[in-house]
Amino acid sequence: MQRDSILIKDASWVVTQNPGREILRNSSIYIEDGKIKEIGKINEKADLTIDGKNKIIFPGLINTHTHAGMTVLRGQLDDMELEEWLQKCWKLEPRLTKKDVYYSTLLACMEMLKNGITCFHDMYFFGDSVLRAMDKIGIRGIFSQTIVDKTYMSEYKYPDQALRIVRRLMKEWKKKERVKVNLGPHAIYTCSKETLLKVRDFADENELSIHIHLSETKKEVKDCKKKTGLRPVEYLENIGFLSSNVLAAHCCWLNEKEMRILKKNDVKVSHCPVSNLKTVSGIAPVPKMISNSICVSLGTDSAVSNNSLDLFREMKFASLLHKFNSKNPTLLPTQTTLDLATVNGAKALGFEKEIGSLEVGKKADLISLDLRKPNLQPVSKEAILSNLVYSSDGRNVSDVICDGRILVKNGKVLRINEEKVYEKINKIISKLI
Repeated sequence: MQRDSILIKDASWVVTQNPGREILRNSSIYIEDGKIKEIGKINEKADLTIDGKNKIIFPGLINTHTHAGMTVLRGQLDDMELEEWLQKCWKLEPRLTKKDVYYSTLLACMEMLKNGITCFHDMYFFGDSVLRAMDKIGIRGIFSQTIVDKTYMSEYKYPDQALRIVRRLMKEWKKKERVKVNLGPHAIYTCSKETLLKVRDFADENELSIHIHLSETKKEVKDCKKKTGLRPVEYLENIGFLSSNVLAAHCCWLNEKEMRILKKNDVKVSHCPVSNLKTVSGIAPVPKMISNSICVSLGTDSAVSNNSLDLFREMKFASLLHKFNSKNPTLLPTQTTLDLATVNGAKALGFEKEIGSLEVGKKADLISLDLRKPNLQPVSKEAILSNLVYSSDGRNVSDVICDGRILVKNGKVLRINEEKVYEKINKIISKLI
């Protein structure tokens, strides 16, 4: 389907996130064939024109760790430590059907788009449902098939079966450039060495990436040392699992040696501060990882362990958490924090040449924030970055463009009936509970 050309005209501010981190005043952006064609003073006419007055234009946010199919369970598993949370979650999830996961993912995508997230990385089951929801609503993303040795989800009983599903999904969705399929071995405590090596070989053979939970809890580290004599990162390096196509979620309990190993293997990290705080899993050593040149991005985790899918909130939590934890208010300043949610997220997913910043030639994934809101006043160049990190939230997001198509206009999702999704979701949860 032909995409309309779009002109965002005379935006009050354009925060580019380009290599020079330029902030432009009263500039326009011309979009054609899904890509940014021009930024600056533009005289081109477009099929659609958006008034940029009183707007901040910013790259679409990138959420590098989610479980969108779980969103229907929001509010059911609060106020407990991770081990208890997992056990109770694993009793609820088997009741979910493919249809349930489809509507749950639609709900998650709606929430993410309204919060300015244009790309996300999901790890879950029922890939057909997740990918179909992503495609319908128009968001960009990766589905990583969860792989475990023993699962409670009836459709996936063995790792080989999960890999066959991945192969099928790759074939069926290969023509959809905006959505991709990858591998999601759950964790070292749910996957044997043999399973992890099968995943590694499959990834190498098919040029796929790998997403895994890693060093999320102190217990995980203790159990790994007891079983293997090594800490989790050491263990994965020892078996030859780590490489530049691995994205590790959480990484709360790393020591200096493990950080050097991650750096050596160019492993990327998804930091999920709100989820980790809520389940008291731990605090990832993000400032040290950044100083060791490890690519750190931001994830919300699920709406069951976080309760919201808002990367603006995640940015603020991340910055404040590490300032307080280190007793150093200079850590994770605004520009560094914004990088976590944009350019670093793109790099973590292997999309750095396509998204994450507003540059000519890159895909048109961008959002506008309405400055005519009390939490973004007063307006000045000095306060723009500060307001994005410390003051903004999803309520400020006005329009969302992904792949050159308008998906949210004046805060309303365009491609689906929001009320129908709410109705379906509430029927599902009443059935489950």
